[in-house]
Amino acid sequence: MENRNTVVYGTEDKGDQKSTFDILKTVYEALDEKGYNAVDQMVGYILSGDPSYITGYNNARNLIRHIERDDLVEELLKNYLEK
Repeated sequence: MENRNTVVYGTEDKGDQKSTFDILKTVYEALDEKGYNAVDQMVGYILSGDPSYITGYNNARNLIRHIERDDLVEELLKNYLEK
């Protein structure tokens, strides 16, 4: 007999995961600490998808790759427009 249960999407516990805002802040700080223009580097990453724009320092490159680029833009716009 075929399983006809409904699959529920997105209900797993995300207690240990950082928010998009927290990741953006961590990446910004890592780039800044390494002497990069953090805004320019992050824009380069968002536009191109090339992770080499982001430093590996403090695990920043790995962190930012866990977020879809459209989610990054959404977070940036929400924070910009709500202030």
